[in-house]
Amino acid sequence: MRTSLVLVARGCRGVFGLQRCVLPLTAAGWRRQGVVSYRQKSSHVCREDNHFYVTTPIFYVNASPHLGHLYSAVLADCLHRYKILQGYNSRFATGTDEHGLKIQQAADAAGTDPLTFCTDVSERFRSLFSTCNVSCTDFIRTTEDRHRRAVEHFWSALLDKGLIYKGSYEGWYSTPDESFLTPSQVADAVDSTGKEIKISLESGHQVEWMKEENYMFRLSAFRPQLLHWLKSNPAAVQPEHFQQAVLSSLQEELPDLSVSRQRSRLQWGIPVPGDPEQTIYVWLDALINYLTVVGYPDQRQQWWGAVRHVVGKDILKFHAIYWPSFLLGAGLPLPRSIYVHSHWTVGGKKMSKSLGNVVNPIERAQLFTTDGLRYFLLRQGVPDSDCDYTDIKVRKLLNAELADSLGGLLNRCTAPALNPEQVFPPFCSLSFPPEEERGRAVPEDYAMLDAVRNLETIVARNYESLHVYRALEAIAACVRLTNGFVQRHTPWKLDKTQSTDARWLDTIVHVSLECLRVYGTLLQPIVPEISDKLLSRLGVKADERAWKNLNFLPRFNGEECVFEGRALGADTGVLFSRLDSTNEKNPKPKKNKKQG
Repeated sequence: MRTSLVLVARGCRGVFGLQRCVLPLTAAGWRRQGVVSYRQKSSHVCREDNHFYVTTPIFYVNASPHLGHLYSAVLADCLHRYKILQGYNSRFATGTDEHGLKIQQAADAAGTDPLTFCTDVSERFRSLFSTCNVSCTDFIRTTEDRHRRAVEHFWSALLDKGLIYKGSYEGWYSTPDESFLTPSQVADAVDSTGKEIKISLESGHQVEWMKEENYMFRLSAFRPQLLHWLKSNPAAVQPEHFQQAVLSSLQEELPDLSVSRQRSRLQWGIPVPGDPEQTIYVWLDALINYLTVVGYPDQRQQWWGAVRHVVGKDILKFHAIYWPSFLLGAGLPLPRSIYVHSHWTVGGKKMSKSLGNVVNPIERAQLFTTDGLRYFLLRQGVPDSDCDYTDIKVRKLLNAELADSLGGLLNRCTAPALNPEQVFPPFCSLSFPPEEERGRAVPEDYAMLDAVRNLETIVARNYESLHVYRALEAIAACVRLTNGFVQRHTPWKLDKTQSTDARWLDTIVHVSLECLRVYGTLLQPIVPEISDKLLSRLGVKADERAWKNLNFLPRFNGEECVFEGRALGADTGVLFSRLDSTNEKNPKPKKNKKQG
């Protein structure tokens, strides 16, 4: 038989252009083909435009959303909002994964039908994301008709290319993870009753031995392409050590992957086209959601070449091995980047119902405010390693950086004592001249200007790589420098009746307000409500808040400042109220009862 072989074409930013040719290759020959041809494709796929598409994983609805789900969502939301500030036409998709044996079992346990169960939990995710200002442009559910059509078409595309065949799968399967495992990925363990069991080394969940006649995907054929993609695209998976982890796992041969379950075992899912006795594997079904959102199979090209995925480290295999292989098989471009983040723990342990240490994000958003919780997660979350959560940490951070440092600076510079006319005062170049000239500014002041001037570049670089905590570290450091600038010159002690003192006072306030304008603009992807309040207080209009409007302290360079002389906005109160320790709830693990 003649089978289509997918060829990878390297585009201007990594591998996302693909071409297909037909080679005289038997289906059995897929496994023997170790080398795949690479060649340039026409430039229309890799042309630079202003489209940007970011996704979170779609979240499994077997239980209510937790803090980790929100972290994934606010990371993607930050990137989406940042790209909009830069002038991109950005799309941001999230949603819920609603098929699989785990959902079927959870619905049975709840005494309801699967769709009703899924709808209830899906709405909890919608509510959380709405509460926390997650500005997704599409919330997809895998139970929607549009998704079923996309999955059926994708399946048929793989089948037509000879990449899916009927076979027998025998091996380990983890129902909680909906994951097939090799013998090297399982280990011996003992459950709570003392019974010997096998568990997944990846998740710790119990696994079962399964033997079924299923449809198999020729995953083994794609190892060379995956290796080439990763080695020629150092930023394909970020941070870098996760990319190395994927490369390490690809040093071994990939087994073909079971992509269906017998309908007798799994009824809750999309039937295999043309074979109602089989249900499509939940991960193949779920991953296709990213294509469904952009209109696959009809209207995808404009957006699909601009896709970036944000995922947790526990699902890296599915996104960096299975998903690219499926895409290569279907003749579709690969993702621009896969951003991976680590987990949130409590007391160093993963959150779980059994331990009683699950942090409810809705409760914490009410306790610390929506922006407060967003700021903490993005300020403290480090993609490379797990982060430990406590309410005490949240309170200390928000009080120090939002209430005292940023809020205190705004309050000082807009208070009637320093700014009685409530305007953006004029800048005096005699008081704050270029460094080589004499004025009232000191070397530390020029160092502060340099730090704030460089902030745009630092923040952009770290937003782009989703090392958001580094961007926020840099902003917080500059806020401290600006507070130090004001404190150093004690403007409240100046004699406003003396012209030189009055000009210096105005200049101190002008410089400080310019710093605040930059901070407020840069923080919009992180804390949209606080940023809006800050910029509105400074009199910055809605169309003056884009990345292109940053242009820090133009008067220092002899340029016009559109804000100089403009009235400040209304005083709507403190920027962020200090938090006390009342009602803090630090989850504590339940004590296990002693076995009798």
